[in-house]
Amino acid sequence: MSNERISEITEWYQQHSDAIFRYILLMVRNHQQAEDLTQETFINAFKYYDTFERKANPKTWLFRIAHNLTVDFIRKQKPLELLKELVLLGKNTSTLPEEMVEVRENSTELYHALGQLKVPYREVIILRKIREFSIEETGEILNWSQSKVKNTLSRAIAALEKQLNKEGIIHEKN
Repeated sequence: MSNERISEITEWYQQHSDAIFRYILLMVRNHQQAEDLTQETFINAFKYYDTFERKANPKTWLFRIAHNLTVDFIRKQKPLELLKELVLLGKNTSTLPEEMVEVRENSTELYHALGQLKVPYREVIILRKIREFSIEETGEILNWSQSKVKNTLSRAIAALEKQLNKEGIIHEKN
């Protein structure tokens, strides 16, 4: 075992573990499971350290590992149950109580609509709009080209708007 490897993985853990944990928690909604998957992410980073291409950003490489582990976990679970209240976790908590009730109601409806979308649409919306990754970073995490990220996001947003309209949450623009 190389001291360089241990030292670099430790540094990455210190820099990125909180963000990776929050991303996983947003996906699985279980604190303990998110902790476990975060740890597994760094174990895999250590295990596959030699495959890391130095041209890639360590953060996006780690998020790709986290993404793959989380998707594997979700596939074994009930995806809609795990995405419940997804939008609430990304909301600002400094709003007034009346606004929080409205946000909570809208978030539940938005979650439900998001849950009706295809998995790739949900993933790209979560990464780009909720976690606010760049197009390039999202492409690296999902192993997609930048044009696929852009096209899929555009389709995903249109599908989400259509679903929200179908559920009566928003109305079509005239």
